[in-house]
Amino acid sequence: MLQLRLGEVYSLLHSPLRRHPPPPIPRAGTRLRLRPQPRRSVSARMDPADQSPEEVYSVWALPPEPVRDRLRRVMAGLRAAHGGPAFEPHATVVGAIRLRRAAAIEMLRAAAAGVRPYTARVTGVARGDFFYQCVYLLLEPTPEVVGASDHCCGHFGYERPSPYMPHVSILYGDLTDEEKEEARKKVEELDKDICGLEFEISELALYRTDTEDKSLESWELVEVCHLEKK
Repeated sequence: MLQLRLGEVYSLLHSPLRRHPPPPIPRAGTRLRLRPQPRRSVSARMDPADQSPEEVYSVWALPPEPVRDRLRRVMAGLRAAHGGPAFEPHATVVGAIRLRRAAAIEMLRAAAAGVRPYTARVTGVARGDFFYQCVYLLLEPTPEVVGASDHCCGHFGYERPSPYMPHVSILYGDLTDEEKEEARKKVEELDKDICGLEFEISELALYRTDTEDKSLESWELVEVCHLEKK
């Protein structure tokens, strides 16, 4: 038995080694076939080379230019009476969320590709409880209006802290309740036909919106996407 084992060892030591051939090196231009991987959210596919800082961004639905001009005049009248910073009229679609710029732009483009132009209608003028909802125009929460926000929030991974209330803010400020009510009434003086106003939303914009900056001096338009009709 011992001799047999020694013989086997001798055979193994003197037999040629079995070498496995190296895997073939793909030629330039060859498309590699990879195993399918689970789909990841856009946030998980951020460019690792992007070293830009995370900042606060929001997505706005922009009224058409003639409507924006009309709202700007109302907003200017309110600021003349009550102060506050100037900003573009808009309906917030995705609230403030902290992201890197390149990822935020990619998310906006992906979200906008799945939204068609839709109609918004003003149903009233209201006053809120904090700086960014001082006085605003309420929008009818139609399936199109709410659905556009739901769709975009999904792409951004944004979870609303409260139920969605579509609106167009027209005055930012820290006013007393009496001052807010005066401003609310002044809206109808400045534009008596504003309730019932209808307009099409055909643009979504990405803004850098540091909510700690109440002067809005750091706020910046980053990207605009035009919504395509079917």
